[in-house]
Amino acid sequence: MNDVASTRMYRVESAEAMEALGAQLASAARAPLVVFLEGELGAGKTTLVRGWLRELGHAGAVKSPTYTLVEPYELPGGNVYHFDLYRLSDAEELEYMGIREYLAGDAVALIEWPERGRGVLPGADLVVAIAYRAEGRDVRLGALTPAGQAMLGRLLP
Repeated sequence: MNDVASTRMYRVESAEAMEALGAQLASAARAPLVVFLEGELGAGKTTLVRGWLRELGHAGAVKSPTYTLVEPYELPGGNVYHFDLYRLSDAEELEYMGIREYLAGDAVALIEWPERGRGVLPGADLVVAIAYRAEGRDVRLGALTPAGQAMLGRLLP
C-alpha cells in the first residue's frame, strides 16, 4: 500500500461522516470484492458498513454479526456479506461455515477483524484501516488488487 495511487486518506469527524464515507465506498464498489475492515473495538467499522448498506437500499438495522460471524444482505444491487470475526477462535471455523460459498460469485464481502481468518480468507481487494485520533478518526483506504485500484479510481476526490 505504499503506492500513492493505491492509497487514500480521510479524516472522519463523526458517526454521520463515517456512514457517508461508507455510502461513497458502496457507490464506487463493483462485485466481486473483498474488503478488510481494520481498527480497534469501537473505531467505526460497523458504522461504515451501515452507510455502505444504506446506500445500496437496506433500510433495516445494521449490527455487527459478532456472534453469528456473518450477516447476509440480499440487495437490489447484489449480495453483501458482513463478517465479524472478532470471536472466531480458529480460522478453520470459516471452512465449516462455508466461507468459500459466501465468497463465490458476484458478492461483496465486508470483513471485520480479518486477521483472525488468516490462512483461510482470500486476499483483500481493499483494506479500510480506521484509527482513533484526538477528535474523530483517520481512515486509510489501501487498494491491493486491480479491482481495489479501480474502486479507488471511482471515488470522488
